[in-house]
Amino acid sequence: MSTLRQIAGLIGWLVLSFIAGLIGAVASIHAASFYASLARPAWAPPASVFGPVWTVLYALMGVAAWLVWRVGGYASASRALNLFLIQLSLNALWSWLFFGFHWGAVAFVDIVLLWLLITLTLVAFWRVRIAAGVLLVPYLLWVTFASVLNFATWQMNPQLLG
Repeated sequence: MSTLRQIAGLIGWLVLSFIAGLIGAVASIHAASFYASLARPAWAPPASVFGPVWTVLYALMGVAAWLVWRVGGYASASRALNLFLIQLSLNALWSWLFFGFHWGAVAFVDIVLLWLLITLTLVAFWRVRIAAGVLLVPYLLWVTFASVLNFATWQMNPQLLG
């Protein structure tokens, strides 16, 4: 694979990952004020933490997908990369469910499915290239935390997230 194609691939996978983030960000335009209005567990981070964390995670996701793609293109790792694309879609959807529509239960179902798909993607990436799987570990850990936070916040705010 030529250097130019590798660079284009890296840019492509990063752009794709950040597009998912952008789709979620559109739903989260007023998330800080909505999040501040919610009763939250004492261990919930301030709204200002989420943007920087997600920026790093989307970058790691893009690089991980690129590492898998580099092994032999999309065709050689289509199962792993299809899992990646599906989980990326659920990732973008979560912000709309929670912050856009205020559907706490549906957002929780989405994030549980997201967690399962991240796990499957991580394993599939690991089998293609260990470094790609390792790069998804922080993402899985963050979504584990976010799942618990989603559930706790939904339970504490049935009137706002019913």
